[in-house]
Amino acid sequence: MLPSLPGALAPRKTLRPPSAVQLPPLQATNLLDQVRERVRYLHYSPRTEDAYVSWTRAFVRWHGLRHPAEMGGPEVEAFLTYLAAGRGLAPSSYRQALSALLFLYDKVLGLCLPWMADIGRPQVQRRIPVVFSPEEV
Repeated sequence: MLPSLPGALAPRKTLRPPSAVQLPPLQATNLLDQVRERVRYLHYSPRTEDAYVSWTRAFVRWHGLRHPAEMGGPEVEAFLTYLAAGRGLAPSSYRQALSALLFLYDKVLGLCLPWMADIGRPQVQRRIPVVFSPEEV
């Protein structure tokens, strides 16, 4: 076991901020502007901002312009089921939509609901490479 040196770095897990970090109140009144404001505050990529705003807009429109605070787990699952089954969305796009909705509920609306952890993520099926035998070549 190595002795700890003065000024040595602490283990990584102690450097991480707690999961329940207090975020400042939002200034915007429009939901999409609130998403933009929170994404920019957390220094996400501009492309991530565009994607999250787009998925939030699609979610709200798909539910007839209802506010997400009025909806819960069944509505989120219905939307994600529509994306996977109805539109045949790729697993990576599905995960992006799910991440956008989790961000919306957790970081923008401040609702940490128990059903958020139970929502499944699609598994990407690994493709086995095709290898030709010498006769097939």
